[in-house]
Amino acid sequence: MNVGLLGIQFGWGLQNAYMSAIYEKLGATPSLIPLLWLAAPMTAMLAHPAVGLMSDRTWTRIGRRRPFLLAGAIVSCAALFLMPASPALWVAAALLWIQDLSINSTMEPFRPLIADNLREGQRTLGFAVQSFFIGLGAAFANVMPYFLRLAGVTGETSAGIPLTVKYAFRFGAFFFLATSLWTVLTTTERPPADLKALRDEQKATRGVGWFREFFMLLSHMPPTMRQFAVVQFITWFGLFCVYMFFAPMTARHVFGAGDPKSALYNQGVEWGGTCLAVYSFVSLGAAFALPRLAAATSRKFTHAFALACGGVGLLSIYFIHDRYLLMLTMVGVGVAWSSIHAMPYVILSSVLPPSRMGAYMGMFSFFVATPGIVASLTLRPLLKYFFSDNPLYVVMLGGACLLLASVLMARVYDPGEAKETESQRGFGLKTEPLVGAEQA
Repeated sequence: MNVGLLGIQFGWGLQNAYMSAIYEKLGATPSLIPLLWLAAPMTAMLAHPAVGLMSDRTWTRIGRRRPFLLAGAIVSCAALFLMPASPALWVAAALLWIQDLSINSTMEPFRPLIADNLREGQRTLGFAVQSFFIGLGAAFANVMPYFLRLAGVTGETSAGIPLTVKYAFRFGAFFFLATSLWTVLTTTERPPADLKALRDEQKATRGVGWFREFFMLLSHMPPTMRQFAVVQFITWFGLFCVYMFFAPMTARHVFGAGDPKSALYNQGVEWGGTCLAVYSFVSLGAAFALPRLAAATSRKFTHAFALACGGVGLLSIYFIHDRYLLMLTMVGVGVAWSSIHAMPYVILSSVLPPSRMGAYMGMFSFFVATPGIVASLTLRPLLKYFFSDNPLYVVMLGGACLLLASVLMARVYDPGEAKETESQRGFGLKTEPLVGAEQA
């Protein structure tokens, strides 16, 4: 089920690591970059709830979630292929909108697909495997331009984009499509128990009915989801600080390159992608270590601990000027990244109604997309007027956000763990009077 995430995250990884640098190559100033990043959160706000709600009401010969996965993958492939050939800034910005809309449409079906096909007791491992593939895809994407350079690829496009980045995007386009096809062709979905009732619901929610149902679900959002919304918002605001400015920060703060057109700046951007690959590789191991920690402690504590590790890692960059030490700061970010893509969804899947799993999972993406919009609108004046156009401070702001989100996890109620605790207490009371052979 999760192989398609390799290609999806390869596409996201290329975008997160290199889009800011591509924008600068095409003439964007650092303070303009946040506005150009509006595509990702805006399209996520549109795609995730729409695809989630529609897929809940869909059944075709290839299932419920897979038709949306396949359609998004085809468009994403085309956008990734064309992106590095952008002749002007406006072309790259337009392609990013198309790319993000299609990637979000492909990404959304994966989480309800896991929840649909696995029992509740299997979901922690299921989402951990999902996190593993996400980390592997991102790591592969981040290091590919660097290894292409080691393999002897040199030169630039007419717009100044390194050929290492161009070829990585071109490979990513086909890799995205191939892995998505793997999931579509090898995964089965259980048909609905009452197909006629599903068809009737589908007709009732067409047009205006779709909006009516969406706002009805929004007003009945489970309390745990409301509490998690605050944590998600702050977490993802911090992550967008990193996505937008980590590569330019590496070039300036660690490599000392101030000119985006210089060869030294290119090396700094490539090294920034390599460092991001470190957190992706760390997340591979963390994906299977975190469920063990959750079993020994709690899911809430595990997520809070992981977020704190990421915050400390990002704040420590202030003291780092060596390119190799910079890699160490990404260890904590990798632990946080792994948990961000697993624990919230494990907890949510235990409180959401199965018939509305896709809709609520898509709605939860509001709290991923909205901080991206806020970051795009606020980081530009913040960087220009308060941070003296120094991206280092934006990355450190991201670290502070992860620490704050860690503290706020104390407010989140996990009913799944509460049930487990009550069960354990009941078992303890029941067995307390037993002795000897009876207890054995």
